[in-house]
Parts: sequence; structure tokens; C-alpha cells
Amino acid sequence: MSVSERKFGELPSGETVKLYHLENKSGAYAEVLDYGALLVKVCVPDKEGNLKDVVLGYDDLKEYEDNGCFFGAVIGRSGNRIEGAGFSLYGEKVVLAKNENENNLHSGPDGFEKKLWKVESVSEEKNSLVLYRISPDGENGYPGEFRVSVQYEFTEDNELKIHYAGISDKTTVANMTNHSYFNLSGEGSGNVLDQYLTIHAKYYTPVRDSASIPTGEYAPVEGTPMDFRKMKRIGEEINSDFQQLTFTGGYDHNYVTDNYAKGSRRLIASAYSPVTGIAMDVTSDCPCVQFYAGNFVSGEKGKNGHIYNERDGFCLETQVEPNAVNEESFHSPVLEAGEKYDSVTTYRFYIKD
Repeated sequence: MSVSERKFGELPSGETVKLYHLENKSGAYAEVLDYGALLVKVCVPDKEGNLKDVVLGYDDLKEYEDNGCFFGAVIGRSGNRIEGAGFSLYGEKVVLAKNENENNLHSGPDGFEKKLWKVESVSEEKNSLVLYRISPDGENGYPGEFRVSVQYEFTEDNELKIHYAGISDKTTVANMTNHSYFNLSGEGSGNVLDQYLTIHAKYYTPVRDSASIPTGEYAPVEGTPMDFRKMKRIGEEINSDFQQLTFTGGYDHNYVTDNYAKGSRRLIASAYSPVTGIAMDVTSDCPCVQFYAGNFVSGEKGKNGHIYNERDGFCLETQVEPNAVNEESFHSPVLEAGEKYDSVTTYRFYIKD
């Protein structure tokens, strides 16, 4: 296993951005930037033994500085939406930055994905990289100085492990995730509608309207196009005349995954491309996952001269429910002062027979 680094570009401030290459003995590898702790490549073998890059992204830094689609982004402090860009903690109103109508999306403008992180450690033995930053008290409105780290580890079994850890000196919200878009036929190969997906979830959280704020209820997937308990094509029912899909232009919903127990990881989703034979298993200790089918990607100039359009990649973002801080019935994203935040999500790639 080996970890190497090279210059990727320079920010307008003159600061150098580095790319870290995590390669295992088989030659498969993942690449990460210290800018935004962004995941820029995952190259794994297909059924013919040829390496395929299975995540969407860009070739240069300038595009990652813009990155309206959040390709490869580490989202922090809080993934997904918070209604009205605010919440109450112990009777005190917290006002967040608004960046999607009246809501706070993925923690607001200029989030963790737009910050230059520092390298805490590199391990050749683990084929891993730990990046950290200190999010100051009041950043995008979130209370407390939040010391946070993200570890990327790429194993000999082609597992990409992402470990989030942090601690805050004030009670705050912590609900971190990764916003990578996967295409198991290879980035730039077209849409993912003929790729297969399983989500181990009996329930999802329906949204009120196109603003994508949950109603606060759990709705059964059974008998609806939202049901992925048995593997099916992503495109099989995506254009169904079903109000939830109409609201969001296709799948962009939170699933409440089965068998959640705090701190315990379990298989929550699997995907597969019959074209390449590449499959992916997602395990996590999070209670939920957002399945987004890339409905709003349009004309993005991606890697290798490719143009990405709608449904050319899908996201499986592990999390608590959107707007959970404002819904008592949802899993709480509140992190008490001095409490350790700790969460691991793994994406394992293999060939499906």
C-alpha cells in the first residue's frame, strides 16, 4: 500500500492545494484533496480487470471552488436541509446562514467543502489520510468551536472507509456526510438508470413540496415507487406519476434504514452495474441515508472532457433525517458540549457474479 501526494493547484489566496493518492497492492486507488477534504477519484477494477473511476468530479481546482453540485464534498457541520435556517437549543434561538431560499442547505454558503483542511496524519500501513480543521464558533451561525477530522482509508479489499470525528466546546449540531456521486459504469459513461440499487429501509421521510422539507412522518415504502428493498433498476419507476417524485424531479429522499442501533454499523444499501460488473455495498452507523439520483445535474464539465447531465450519478449520503433538529420524532443531531462526535461510513467495491 502507498500514500503519495502532489500539487493540485493554488487558491486565489496563494495557498497550495494538494492531492493525496491512496493505492492498495492491487493497483486500485482513491484520491482526496486537502481542499474541502474532497473525494476526487475512486478507481476500482471492472469485470475485465480494467480500472474504472466510479465517482463524478472535476479535473481542476477552479471547478471545485465553484462545485454547485457538491461533487465529492465532505458536508459539515450538518448535511441536508434545516428549515427556516434556524432552530432552538435549550430555549435559545440559533440563526443560521440561508443559502437555499429560506433554508440552510448543507450547512450554508462557504461550508466545509470550501475550506482548506490540514493534514493531521498519513499512514502507509493503513493506506489512510486524516484531515482536520477547526470550525470557529458562529461559522454559518452554528454555535461552538468544532474541532473536526475526516479520515479516508482505502483497504486491500477495495473498501473506502470515511471516519468523521469531532468535539465542540458548546452544544451544537453535528450531522456530517459525503456527497459523492457514484456511477458504477464509470464516470462520464452516461446515466445510471440501468444500474441496480437496494436500500434496506421499510420507511422514508416524505417531503411537503418541492422545497424538500420533510413532513415529520415516516411513510412505508411498500406499494410505492420508493421501495428499493429488493434490488431494482434506478430508472424503473423514477418517472412514475407519484407526488413525491414529482416534487423532487425524481429520487431525492431520505430513507430510514433498518436495524439502527447507536454506534453499530450495518449494511444499508447496495448498488450494481451490469455493464462493468462493479458492485458497491454501503455500511454505516447512521440511522438514515439520502438517495439522490442526480436530478438537477446539467451541463457540468467533468473529468476527462466529459459533460455530466441529469442522472449521470447517484448519491447515498448517510445522515440523520433532514431538519431533524426541528423534529422531535426524528433522530437527534444535537452534539452536547464536550461530547465526542464519531461516525463511520464504508463504501466497498467488488465484482458481482
